[in-house]
This record gives sequence, structure tokens and C-alpha cells, in this order.
Amino acid sequence: MNVLLAILVGVLVGVGVYLLLQGSLARFLLGLALLSNAANLVVFLSPGLVRGHSPIVPVGSRALEPPYADPLPQAMILTAIVIGLGVLAFAVVLAYRVHQVLGTDDLDELRGTDR
Repeated sequence: MNVLLAILVGVLVGVGVYLLLQGSLARFLLGLALLSNAANLVVFLSPGLVRGHSPIVPVGSRALEPPYADPLPQAMILTAIVIGLGVLAFAVVLAYRVHQVLGTDDLDELRGTDR
């Protein structure tokens, strides 16, 4: 399962970088979203997959009983999802405004608007 998910991360990064290098602003945003998801998946896979219960200390116990899932990567991923969604929402609004003002989403044409 780890190998399959590692291949999935590689595919997401490859497609994300390919889309970032295209000339369209919309494809750039899709590539940004794919790279964000690939990074989240890498953080999720970093401690390894564990078939265990939730990391909640049972009543009357002083410590967690193994096997349990590591809560730190899960918390980091939740934070990264919120930050990534905020960045993506800002980029979508910015791209919409650029298209509204300039009438194009071609990145080569946008370089000509530098003053």
C-alpha cells in the first residue's frame, strides 16, 4: 500500500509541475492545487500507515495503548489543508480579476503588461 501511495504522490507532483509550466493561468492554479495535495499526502505517509485506534487516552489509563495512529501528522495536514485552501481561493480571485481587467489568462501575454 505504501508503494502505491508513493507512486500516487509522484504522479500528483509530476502532473502538478507540468501544469505549472503551461502558459495558462487556470492550469497554473490546477497545478498549485495538485502540488498542495501531494505535499499533504507526503506528510500523511511520513510516519507510515498504522492500523490502530484513535490516539485517545482511555478513561482510567495514564498513557496510550499501542497500536495507535500518530496524531501529529494528522494535525499538520488539517492545518495545511486550511492554509492551502486559503491560498488557492486568493489565487482564484486574483486570476479572475486579472482576466476581468486584461481579458486574457495567457501568462506570456501578461508579461507584456509590466510597466
